[in-house]
Amino acid sequence: MKKETIIIGTRSSKLALWQAEYVKKQLENKYKEIKVELKLMTTKGDKILDAPLAKIGGKGLFTKELEAAMLAGNIDIAVHSLKDMPTEVPAGLVISAITKRFDAGDAMVSNKYKNLTELPAGARVGTSSLRRRAQLLHARPDLRIEDLRGNVNTRLSKLDNGEYDAIILAVAGLKRLGFGGRITEVLSKRMVLPAVGQGALAIETRAGDDRIQQLIAFLNDNETVKCAETERAFLARVEGGCQVPVGVYAVIDSGALKAEAVIAAIDGKRLYRDEITGNPSQANELGIELADRLLARGGIDIMHELGLLTNVSQ
Repeated sequence: MKKETIIIGTRSSKLALWQAEYVKKQLENKYKEIKVELKLMTTKGDKILDAPLAKIGGKGLFTKELEAAMLAGNIDIAVHSLKDMPTEVPAGLVISAITKRFDAGDAMVSNKYKNLTELPAGARVGTSSLRRRAQLLHARPDLRIEDLRGNVNTRLSKLDNGEYDAIILAVAGLKRLGFGGRITEVLSKRMVLPAVGQGALAIETRAGDDRIQQLIAFLNDNETVKCAETERAFLARVEGGCQVPVGVYAVIDSGALKAEAVIAAIDGKRLYRDEITGNPSQANELGIELADRLLARGGIDIMHELGLLTNVSQ
C-alpha cells in the first residue's frame, strides 16, 4: 500500500531548512505511516540581496512564492518564521499551527567587544531591520548602524571579514544553526523589543484542507498562539512590516497576558513605549488597544512620515 505523502514547502536557506526539517521530523515521529517530503523554493526576499528590506517594499517578501505553490496544489504546507508572515494571509490559506516559541530575543555578535556598552562611538553595527536600527540608535545614537543582508552564515562571514564591529541577529536563528557560541550579548528587551512572533514557527495550509490541519494540530502551542494574536493585532493596527520600526512582545504569566510594544523613528530620536495586561481571551483587543495608545502618544506622526496610516489623524 502506497504511503500517504505530505509535501512541505520551504525556502532553501539553512535556517529555513532547519525549520522545515524540524516540522518534518515531528510529523515522521508521530505518524510512521506517512511520508514527508521537502520542496525547496526561492522567494523574492532571497533573490534581492543588494538592497535593504525596507527599500524592496511590499509584504510577504519571504512567503508569497510558497503561498502560490500551496494554492496551486504543489505543496501541502509551508513552514515560515512567524515574524516573516504578513498580518493578512491570502484568501484560501490559513495559519493552522504556531509552534512553541523559542528564544524571542536579539543577540549582538562581535569578535572585538563583549557587549553593546563596550562598543566605541562610531562603531559599525550591521542589521537589516529598521526595528533594531531605531531602538539601537535610541539607546546609542553614537553608533553607525549599517545595512546587513544575506543568510545567517553570510552575515557572520561579513563580520569575520571585518566589515562590521558587531552585528545583530535573532537569538533563535543563531542557536538553531549551532551558532549559539558566537553570541556575545543577548540584548535586553528593555532596550530592544523583538519582532512580532520572533522565535516561533508558523505552519500555513489551505483553508479547507481538514486532513492536513488535523495532522499538524499537535504542533500548535496555545500559549504562543495567544501571544502571537496580540502581537499580530498590534502590527495590523499600525500597518507594520519589515519596513516599519516597531517591536512588540507578549507573554502569559500567572494566567495574565502582558504585552509591551514600541514605535520609534528610524533615527531613534523619538521612541514611544507602553505595556498592557489583560485576559488571554482578549488577546486581539489587547493588541489593538496597545497600538492605539502608542499611536495617540506620537506614533501616528512616525507612521505618517513613513507614508502609512495617512487616512488616520491624531
